[in-house]
Amino acid sequence: MIAFADEFGNNSFEFSSQSTHFIVSSIIVGSDKLDLLENQLEQIRKRYFQTGEIKSNKVGPNHNRRLLILRDFCELDFSIYALIIDKKKLYGEGFRHKQSFYKYLNGLLYKELYKTFPSLILFVDEHGSNDYMKSFKNYVKKNHISNLFGGSEFEIKDSTEKIGIQLADFIAGTLGYIYDENKKSDSSPLLLKAIEKKINSISSFPREYHNYELNGNDSDNSFDPVISQLGQSRAIDFIEKTRATGQEELDQVNCVKLLLLYYRTHDHKRFISTKEILSHLNINRESELKEQYFRTKVIGKIRDKGVIISSSTIGYKLPSSTADIKKFINQGKKIILPMLNRIKICQQALKLATNNEIDILDNDDFKMLKEIINGWK
Repeated sequence: MIAFADEFGNNSFEFSSQSTHFIVSSIIVGSDKLDLLENQLEQIRKRYFQTGEIKSNKVGPNHNRRLLILRDFCELDFSIYALIIDKKKLYGEGFRHKQSFYKYLNGLLYKELYKTFPSLILFVDEHGSNDYMKSFKNYVKKNHISNLFGGSEFEIKDSTEKIGIQLADFIAGTLGYIYDENKKSDSSPLLLKAIEKKINSISSFPREYHNYELNGNDSDNSFDPVISQLGQSRAIDFIEKTRATGQEELDQVNCVKLLLLYYRTHDHKRFISTKEILSHLNINRESELKEQYFRTKVIGKIRDKGVIISSSTIGYKLPSSTADIKKFINQGKKIILPMLNRIKICQQALKLATNNEIDILDNDDFKMLKEIINGWK
């Protein structure tokens, strides 16, 4: 895999005049698709920026123009992973030092990328003196690139040399207009909508998801804050504690991240279709996930591990009400009860035909199932 990273914001804590958030954005693409992406980006660059680089600050708050450019970008084959840092919640003297600030916060995203893609080449933009960039490169190699895998590299390039870095700059700036308190506007939801199909994952730092609360409207009887908090807490606990050692666990973590992202950034009542979830999980995969694998190895295993996911004929979501829980139970009931009834019919037919000599459920493997069926009127 190839990734390009750039950032929005700065290390200033003067929030009245500077950014409230620091954002590190990365663009991820398969190495076999890199040439095509770069050629397509070059055409878009010429169309909107003529002889200059693709730069978010050249578009600024002209959101109509930004949306036009994003529309063209999002037709291309790449995905977005970003880290949103709320600077108001950063404590510790280390964050007051410029070099420590940039090394640590950029490193959080780099670490996640190298953990997810063991064979990765990451390109980042130059900033600061040559001595600083050299120390920064050594820092990343020492702290974030595993020695267990070969093929991972970290490269510092001028953005004029790598158009992928220019795209990362534009996406980082766009995320700034979505999340930064001094940049937000009525256009922020439109910007998020424009790029959401390209988002692989968006993480926040510091991690304070457990305190995140949604508030239903006064007339919204379908919203229960206790259930909402329970659903989010269990999702976050799963994300933080799962150490993905294989593709199956990685699919599970990415699915829960996606459900949490949609829950927090969209209407809490909205169910996400299987097709939509798979379109995200299939980004940058050599072979696409099948629905059967998704239902059994992803959703099923996530539920087995304690994450509460509501489902209906429409799709999946984190729960926000008792109605969501009932939909999950009713959906399961439609499958479970007919199957139990078929097993009971089979059991009774065999017992009748053999004068009770054969009870197919009279087996240690079926002990619990027999108790359920025998107690089911």
